[in-house]
Amino acid sequence: MTTTTPTGATAEVELAIGGMTCASCAARIEKKLNRMDGVTATVNYATEKAKVSYDGDVSVQDLIATVEATGYTAQEPVRDVPEHSAEEDDELRPLRQRLITAVTLAVPVIAMAMIPALQFEYWQWLSLTLAAPVVTYAGWPFHKAAFTNLRHGAATMDTLISVGTSAAFGWSLWALFLGTAGEPGMTHPFELTISRSDGAGNIYLEAAAGVTAFILAGRYFEARSKRKAGAALRALLELGAKDVTVLRPDGTERTVPVPELKVGDRFLVRPGEKIATDGTVVEGSSAVDASMLTGESVPVEVSAGDPVTGATVNAGGRLVVEATRIGADTQLARMARLVEDAQNGKAAAQRLADRISAVFVPIVIALALGTLGFWLGNGAGPAAAFTAAVAVLIIACPCALGLATPTALMVGTGRGAQLGILIKGPEVLESTRKVDTIVLDKTGTVTTGRMTLLAVHTADNADEAEVLRLAGALEHSSEHPIARAVADGAVAKLGSLPTPEDFANVPGLGVQGIVEGHAVLVGRERLLREGAMELPEELQRAKSEAEAAGRTAITVAWDGEARAVLEVADAVKETSPEAITRLRALGLTPILLTGDNRAVAESVAREVGIAPEDVIAEVLPQDKVDVVKRLQGEGRSVAMVGDGVNDAAALAQADLGLAMGTGTDAAIEAGDLTLVRGDLRAAADAIRLARRTLGTIRSNLFWAFAYNVAALPLAAAGLLYPMIAGAAMAFSSVFVVGNSLRLRSFRAAD
Repeated sequence: MTTTTPTGATAEVELAIGGMTCASCAARIEKKLNRMDGVTATVNYATEKAKVSYDGDVSVQDLIATVEATGYTAQEPVRDVPEHSAEEDDELRPLRQRLITAVTLAVPVIAMAMIPALQFEYWQWLSLTLAAPVVTYAGWPFHKAAFTNLRHGAATMDTLISVGTSAAFGWSLWALFLGTAGEPGMTHPFELTISRSDGAGNIYLEAAAGVTAFILAGRYFEARSKRKAGAALRALLELGAKDVTVLRPDGTERTVPVPELKVGDRFLVRPGEKIATDGTVVEGSSAVDASMLTGESVPVEVSAGDPVTGATVNAGGRLVVEATRIGADTQLARMARLVEDAQNGKAAAQRLADRISAVFVPIVIALALGTLGFWLGNGAGPAAAFTAAVAVLIIACPCALGLATPTALMVGTGRGAQLGILIKGPEVLESTRKVDTIVLDKTGTVTTGRMTLLAVHTADNADEAEVLRLAGALEHSSEHPIARAVADGAVAKLGSLPTPEDFANVPGLGVQGIVEGHAVLVGRERLLREGAMELPEELQRAKSEAEAAGRTAITVAWDGEARAVLEVADAVKETSPEAITRLRALGLTPILLTGDNRAVAESVAREVGIAPEDVIAEVLPQDKVDVVKRLQGEGRSVAMVGDGVNDAAALAQADLGLAMGTGTDAAIEAGDLTLVRGDLRAAADAIRLARRTLGTIRSNLFWAFAYNVAALPLAAAGLLYPMIAGAAMAFSSVFVVGNSLRLRSFRAAD
């Protein structure tokens, strides 16, 4: 598919890049793409993808042509998730075959070179027979990549590997056919230090074969680890249903593949089935298990009018759902896209590593030539000089440097997705380290975002059950949010409510009607006064205390007497106080931000453990961003947690924006981190995970840099045998990937 865009407009495309073998390849492609007018590109070696922004004067085909001219392949990846095939599951087979060949043949070559007792009369010729397929067939990917890059005037990590192994093999051929190494009875002691010799009697077949085998092993385990690192994203993409039962207008049912579903279609979800796509329930009621997406262990009750999310499981009754989002617009697809975008990005530290890798290869080749010249000039002999130069070429390969950030980022974001934490980009990780203040939107973030019945105060002439039965029955007929809170609270405690015999709404005051023969009034105190009823002293005190705490007080009367006061408010989430404690433990100062009046805000703050001086109340929606700017102006690094459209600007302004996944699309798009669960504790987990991922990246980069800095002088001094240098280089890459994979053990706090 070719993407076009009007002149002057900007578009984005993601290209799948083929043929990259090391970080230098990625740096080279990125450099070529960024040289194009109107193009900004980021190429990731670990994910083998390029994320490109381009203007209307450039087409996708132009981008692909540039990549191909650089010596690699490019295509637009298919977004749809295909069925797994045996071939896809065994995509590492070619690399595995070369590795098996290399190891099988290289082991006896290395053994004969290292153990003099195995060096029979013509052992060197057997070594040549075994080593030749290793250097040529098994090592072909390195030679091919080196030749391709040479044609384009570039040098990559594969250049180092190809030059090093070819030089060792070529020297051995010269010594065998033209020197004295091919004579019967020749022995070859294994030494780790420089020995002066003319080189004519020495062969390095074990170095050529061993280095190839070690590096292939490193590449294979890197590739396997990258597959594991991306497993969370693949699992996320595969959560969705494959088929769906669509209800036709004539009442017939038809099973079709999910991609054929259209917005507005009604489909059937039987107990135990996955919901095919995002939609709204139009018939039936059930409990939906959303744990795969949100991590919530308790199924959510849904009925007609409630939204449901694709890939969640219908745990109860039969549902008929009308599709509202399909394909790439669904929450599942958006989650996958956020994870993938994050994995394609680069942190600041990685951009530095890429720049170093791009200039590293020419420097190393120059260093190898300098080493060769130095030892030759100092009389060490061709063999010693050659050994040191080859070791420099091999030890210098900074593949670990190129993998340091991408692998940690892939594992960290993948693990986050499993825990319901979506990290939008690597820049987010840098932000989490600096944040010292976290601004919390109240409604929907610290609180549930819906009115809830919190308390029932009764007079001496009534009991709580009777109050809830009569008031709840009357309020059940009203659609007002406060009425719904009373009705829901009554149903939760009693299970069922009687049906009113008469009902009337009194605008601005409340409701009245007949329930079980009683004339019932529910609403403001003024409604009772108009009926000549006064609140007893204990109920008046309860009403005053509720209002002082920022709650809504509702009076209840029947048969001419005031019977109760009900407290209704936007309830604090049960987990919010614990979340505040966890955020403080991370070194963050929580600030409550709300448009509600100060009494309500301070009441909520007291309940969750936020100091009154850290409450900012009565803020207009458009002014929230100004509050964040003011805090930043005080020198603070600010994180913001919100869920509404009115939080979007503040989320974008904050140094770190955390959007509740239960909130609006605008908030989710503006945030840096998305918390799929509507649980504020996830904010603390998200910051912990981001900081730990950043720490892993930093430790990876440190060890990758330290390894090269420490090893190159040793190799140049002739203290590293080429084969051992190759093993150490391969191990460094495996170490970096293994260190990154430790992030898979990250757990949300209990």
